Amino acid sequence: MKLTAMTLSTAQLPTGKLEKIFFDDDFPGFGLRVRAGGSRTFVFQYTLGAKQRRMSLGVATASNVNHVRKIVEKLHARVRLGEDPATSKAQARTAAVHTFKVVAEEYLKDQQPKWRPRTYPNVARCLLSYAGPLHQLQLGKITRADIAAVHASVTKTVGCTTANRMRGSISGLFTWAIENGRIDSNPVINSPRHEERSRDRVLTPTELRLIWNNLEENDYGAIIKLVALTGQRPGEIAGLRWSQIHNDSIVLEGGDATGGTKNYRDHVVPLAEPAKQIIAKQKRRKGRDLIFGRGLKRFSGWMNCKRRVNDRIAATGQVLREWRPHDLRRTFSTLAGGGLAEHDLVKLTSHDKKLATGLGIAPHVIEAILNHVSGHRAGVAGTYNRSTYALEKLRALQQWAEHFLAIVEDRDTIVLPLKRA
Repeated sequence: MKLTAMTLSTAQLPTGKLEKIFFDDDFPGFGLRVRAGGSRTFVFQYTLGAKQRRMSLGVATASNVNHVRKIVEKLHARVRLGEDPATSKAQARTAAVHTFKVVAEEYLKDQQPKWRPRTYPNVARCLLSYAGPLHQLQLGKITRADIAAVHASVTKTVGCTTANRMRGSISGLFTWAIENGRIDSNPVINSPRHEERSRDRVLTPTELRLIWNNLEENDYGAIIKLVALTGQRPGEIAGLRWSQIHNDSIVLEGGDATGGTKNYRDHVVPLAEPAKQIIAKQKRRKGRDLIFGRGLKRFSGWMNCKRRVNDRIAATGQVLREWRPHDLRRTFSTLAGGGLAEHDLVKLTSHDKKLATGLGIAPHVIEAILNHVSGHRAGVAGTYNRSTYALEKLRALQQWAEHFLAIVEDRDTIVLPLKRA
């Protein structure tokens, strides 16, 4: 029979049969499948080599039969050319599932247990928010031009640094997809990126006083004060736990994805008296090891708390250039060591010049306090010199605490800078 709008209704399932296909007289393989349950669908059946293939072409109705006939005509021509339409359709369906957003969600779920607590939300924001224009694109069809376009868009709306972070997150996703057999290449390679200069902001004594004296009595205030007094990374202090306080020291374990040190090296930070007092003031909460934050989460209110500090400073009529908590770590390294550069000192009052000339603490001790593995502790020296400089670190942090308090209290220091040979 010829399958037309008029003949579809005449195709009836014989008694006792559960299913039958009525094939069209004009196009071999074009058929109407009728089942006992009442379903009626169009199919296309063909032979390719020794294999017989069948494709479903959707629900059969009088209104779409002519449209389906045209599709079958094209499919028949493809088969005659040696193509396999059923396999191509399956591959297209699989590729459609592998959109950027779907694969990104799989990637985030797979990597979350391996990342540090703050890494996941940052990467998720880059992939699921900033990279939105890529979401509906098939991962394997995304080009370098697509990456460049979304990078330019984020640069314009959010900024250069965020655009670079997003680019890095996308590259990580593509690398993971390659390793898992989803795609064969990474279009992020050689795509545009912004040149970034390492941040070199060191706070002056006046700026340190402004920040310290306008901190609130809350978690953020305590964290910033501890960062200033110990020189540690803000994230490590924010994630500090009661179980990491031992014998008047902070003991940070390396290789811990839930909140260890950034470089995965064990690290002991002796606490000077002012730092011990700050920690002692914090409330212990039953069932919670984290010192800062609420519930089961670590402290995370950086932006709002910093904004309030800046507002308090502005209310005094004084101006403070943009700063970040990490600048306090760099400031410790500078003022505990050789001090501010000569061209920076000339801008200060005579009193602040004395406070900013540096304590002269040895570079290898400062690096030990910072838990750095570069400079004096890198390479062969770092391999053979395993000293933790425990006593030197304690003395240096005690000297720094007294010197730093003299800065923020705007008084003379009783610590004499060490003279270098």
